[in-house]
Amino acid sequence: MLIFTEQELKQYVKLNQEAITVVEEGFTKLANNEVEMPPIMRVDVHDQNGEVDVKTAYVKGKDMFAIKVSSGFFHNYKLGLPSGNGLMMLISSQTGIPQALLLDNGYLTEVRTAAAGAIAANYLSREKIETVGVIGAGSQARFQVKALKLVRDFKKILVYARSIERAKKYAEDMAAEIGIEVQVVDSAEQIVRNSDLVITTTPAKEPIVKAEWLHPGLHITAMGSDAEHKQELEAEVLARADKLVCDTKAQCARLGELHHALTSGVVTNESSIIELGQLTAKELKGRENEDQITVADLTGTGVQDTAIALFAYNEMVKRNLGLNVENKTLSLKNERGVVI
Repeated sequence: MLIFTEQELKQYVKLNQEAITVVEEGFTKLANNEVEMPPIMRVDVHDQNGEVDVKTAYVKGKDMFAIKVSSGFFHNYKLGLPSGNGLMMLISSQTGIPQALLLDNGYLTEVRTAAAGAIAANYLSREKIETVGVIGAGSQARFQVKALKLVRDFKKILVYARSIERAKKYAEDMAAEIGIEVQVVDSAEQIVRNSDLVITTTPAKEPIVKAEWLHPGLHITAMGSDAEHKQELEAEVLARADKLVCDTKAQCARLGELHHALTSGVVTNESSIIELGQLTAKELKGRENEDQITVADLTGTGVQDTAIALFAYNEMVKRNLGLNVENKTLSLKNERGVVI
């Protein structure tokens, strides 16, 4: 078994066009029924505002598939720690024997989640945008914007977060990293009304974005709602969308923004709902004109994890990196000398 550390993975696995491509291929294979992907298993730790998810998917024809344990503890910032953490294990598709441990502390999840946001934006946002609005100031708010920069050019970022200090730090860091203007604003309404593209990245339990703020040409990527109790968008936002796209309809209907829209009745099972893989597979079209309002509901899928884990594994192996631990079968004998 090979073991890779967070330091190694961060050094050689980057959020780049290649990472976006492998995640996009995963969505296409999901749409083409080439993926076995069970529902997410989740443990809630409500008293610590935390959760742990287990996600996996087998992509037909691949030598290995990933099982990922991913945590989100949203009070960690008070301790100076990131909210996301976790690790991935690669299992042989032929034998079931574990082949690698990727001790990434959530880094690969950040990369694949941001890649999905960039893919959604590439198919759904207008090609020419000026202002990007970000709601939230955590790590994914940073990764999403960096991924978006790979598929869209823009001149300004607006950011809103409950903590003005975190929003200011975000603005300072992102302006230095991306080299464009980043402005802190006072409300989510200002974000939505003044942006061409909005990214929501919070663990909110009540809607932040209201339908009355929407305007022609707006695209929203909502990636914070990945549990039944989370919601960033008012349900009517989904009903107002000209194009509503989910990473998977079944999962979003259980955990995502779609879940709340279905429960409230503003969206029904007969409504037009597209899966992201249908766009990447070219089965359906994304944005068709400049005035459409589009929404992407992203809950995070196991196929993204297998795609990014295999990508990372290949990047490591070709550089001869990782700790190689021999997998030996040990025979134990009892007091009479019988193998047990």
